[in-house]
Amino acid sequence: MGPKQLGHLVIRVRDLDKAEDFYTRILGLKIMQKYPGNALFMSANDELSHELAIFKADEDAPGPDEKRVGLVHMAFQMDSMEDLKAMHKRLRENNIEIDHYGDHGLSLGVYFLDPEGNEIETYYELPKSEWINDGDHLFDQKQIHFGDSKFPEVLEDSEVSQQAQA
Repeated sequence: MGPKQLGHLVIRVRDLDKAEDFYTRILGLKIMQKYPGNALFMSANDELSHELAIFKADEDAPGPDEKRVGLVHMAFQMDSMEDLKAMHKRLRENNIEIDHYGDHGLSLGVYFLDPEGNEIETYYELPKSEWINDGDHLFDQKQIHFGDSKFPEVLEDSEVSQQAQA
């Protein structure tokens, strides 16, 4: 028997105060426990002790590096396409640079960096019945819902509600 699910993720940051501001104000996570100057335990779900723990690293600690083994990104699932659109709007209003967009055939994602350079994805996963899947390659689709270049337009269109599911 295997695990139930991924329980939480732990990262290190040089500036704990900046991380606290970003993850609470921008992402909307709640602080479940705080150890000033040392660690934060945060969650999007009040029923969980934490989903993300953030520990203080040394000021001169090296940042993320795509040439090293380690975390590529963390992803936060949104309840609806409308919630993803609201997050996209919040990111833009706070001058958070969007790194890229992903139309994966089964989910639609917005990728950006936290103040330390850790990549984050916020995404809406379509109902399983609407996944575009060739049967062999769930994450290697030839068809996509909007296309990576059209997807940002969908996020900006206030008239689109659940068009991703069409």
